[in-house]
Amino acid sequence: MADTYLEMAQLLFNDVVMTPSQLEVKYQQRALPEGAKVTRIAPSPTGFVHFGNLFPALVSERLAHQSGGVFLLRIEDTDAKRKVEGAVEMIIDQFNNYGFNFDEGAVKSGDSGSYGPYRQSERVDIYHVYAKMLVEKGLAYPCFCTADELETMRAEQEQQKVPIGYYGKWAKYRDCDIDTVKQFLADKKPYVLRLKSPGVLSGRIKVHDLVKGELELDENYLDQVLLKSDGVPTYHFAHAVDDHLMRVTHVVRGEEWLSSLPLHLQLFNVLEFKPPKYLHISLLMKKEGDSKRKLSKRKDKEAALSYYHAEGYPADSVMEYVMTVLNSNYEQWHQQNPDKNYRDFKFSVSKLGASSSLFDLDKLLDVSKNVIAAMDSKTVLESVVDWAKQYDIDLYNHILSDKNYALKIFSIGRTGPKPRKDIAKWSDVRDYISFFYDDMFEYKDTLPENISAGDAVMILEKYKGIYHSDDESEIWFERIKKLADELGYAMRPKDYKNEPEKYKGHVGDVSMVLRLAVSGKQCSPDMYSIMRILGHDRVIERLEKAIGVFGGSN
Repeated sequence: MADTYLEMAQLLFNDVVMTPSQLEVKYQQRALPEGAKVTRIAPSPTGFVHFGNLFPALVSERLAHQSGGVFLLRIEDTDAKRKVEGAVEMIIDQFNNYGFNFDEGAVKSGDSGSYGPYRQSERVDIYHVYAKMLVEKGLAYPCFCTADELETMRAEQEQQKVPIGYYGKWAKYRDCDIDTVKQFLADKKPYVLRLKSPGVLSGRIKVHDLVKGELELDENYLDQVLLKSDGVPTYHFAHAVDDHLMRVTHVVRGEEWLSSLPLHLQLFNVLEFKPPKYLHISLLMKKEGDSKRKLSKRKDKEAALSYYHAEGYPADSVMEYVMTVLNSNYEQWHQQNPDKNYRDFKFSVSKLGASSSLFDLDKLLDVSKNVIAAMDSKTVLESVVDWAKQYDIDLYNHILSDKNYALKIFSIGRTGPKPRKDIAKWSDVRDYISFFYDDMFEYKDTLPENISAGDAVMILEKYKGIYHSDDESEIWFERIKKLADELGYAMRPKDYKNEPEKYKGHVGDVSMVLRLAVSGKQCSPDMYSIMRILGHDRVIERLEKAIGVFGGSN
């Protein structure tokens, strides 16, 4: 039989002259410190990068870089039907946006590193070397089944109520004789190359996953396709060859791949490769009513990684949120080390949750508010400018018209032990700063119910006469307190609380009228700072405008 297998291999791969031994020499073991890990992410260029990809990517990056190892980017583009033009560049940009520094792999100009090519479509010759080897060993064979034959087989299996698939007695060409193969090849009959699986239908295998622990899974018994009819490998075959030759030590992926693990381990076994260690991390789920479901690219806009960039979430906000989901002890560490970057955290595989994680957009917003609050005003300004240039050109032009003015705006409430947390993402900025620009200013809120229009007009008229733009903050507020007292409002909220029957309200109500007049909103940054930035003339203009607006509501 050995001679027959060799003859079969030569028939199928007569143009393959390189040997596995030569490839082993070309892609030698890496010279890395003991314990160093080699990890990868390997997305397909479909034009869509799922938010969930950040989770295995971050785990992979941390495992590699915390151990002095290598983190690489491989593009799995063997499925021509799903490939989208420009998608590789988009993938690279998306991961660059979130601070992923690949040590090697695919780049826009080609490849960077000694273990490439890093695009599977450019590695077909390599896969054929190992495909030929498997045929030589009697572990792979050509299958000439047509689509109609496979459909007929499937129908018979369904009728007989047996497992669906190409295996055992259903594997028509598993033991096809060499003469028949020669004839089919001479007739140009298309074929695929299948694995001659050593597994059995009722077989079970035990595996150890670094996240899930000890698992017992159904053994692969199907004669899976290794090379499609065009000679291009399937993902399963290609990834086994690539992970071996690129010397990947740890594969991090979503738990949806657990069902493929028996096949992948079987492929490593028949190829005589040492398998990597696997980490199958939990799916990201979304709450829907009383149930949970996977975050879906068809249903959820937040499933797309591009959504977060377009919304203006800083990369550190997103990555910090991801870290809180991945490692249960991250938040405690961050509270103890508020000035450190998430990359300073000692990531631990043991802290990865084995059960599914719940996507929480509110938690992300909260994390992002804290991240932005910790930034200095110059960083905020430059970040907003970068974002607005791509996503809000009108805002970009407003800011660029006077960057020093904008810097003053972003400086409000940014110093001190408790900085303001008004901004969760850069798309919030337009609303946050719009009242500082006259052409964007509008009244978004109305007077509180406890303040009549007549009282509001009286407050504004009186304040026009006492406002001094050069007052220090203490004097500025003292004038407001005295005005409140003069108009029948308590100078201190607690006085009003103790004797509400004596007053119309308290100084906070007077301040609210002024706040609405100058900002158009009930909630805005420090009013003293707002007035200083607007300047005397514009404050007076706002007061007069508000008198007309509030007076007209009588």
